[in-house]
Amino acid sequence: METKTTNYKQTINITPELTARINELLSHYPADKKKSALLPVLHEVQDAHDNWLSAELQEKVAEILEIKPIEVFEVVTFYTMFNQKPVGKYMFEFCRTSCCMLRGADDMIDYTCEKLGIEVGQTTPDGMFSVAAVECLGACGYAPMMQIGDFYHENLNPQKIDQIIADCKAGSVQIHDK
Repeated sequence: METKTTNYKQTINITPELTARINELLSHYPADKKKSALLPVLHEVQDAHDNWLSAELQEKVAEILEIKPIEVFEVVTFYTMFNQKPVGKYMFEFCRTSCCMLRGADDMIDYTCEKLGIEVGQTTPDGMFSVAAVECLGACGYAPMMQIGDFYHENLNPQKIDQIIADCKAGSVQIHDK
């Protein structure tokens, strides 16, 4: 059986602004406990690098935090919020746990994938959209729901999905609360 591997190239750009933000985050932790800042640093670094973390970028984070690269890799591979390959500008992360599934999340995922012409885990050819099925996002009372960046979109139905896609194409969907 042949295994297909894809090597994605990423330009590592640790700007002075990103360095300042990382240093600000590190200031919240004891100097000898830099690893404690791993999650917030990964978020900042991923945000600054088109929402994904290559192996080389993970190694750079390990270097910054003075930890082993495997320690970064373990975290990046455990949490669905970190991407190890390029994703679309708008990452539609659908909750796939009990409440959302009982209220039609599967149908909303299928509908969205059909509208975008992709499958879960794929990105549209124009790099605009990706679709993922993730674990509980904690909005059970508003199921089915999805997250785009820092924002929840709840009580989904086909009409809402159509409007969200149209708003993304128009550039009017906010991704980050910064």
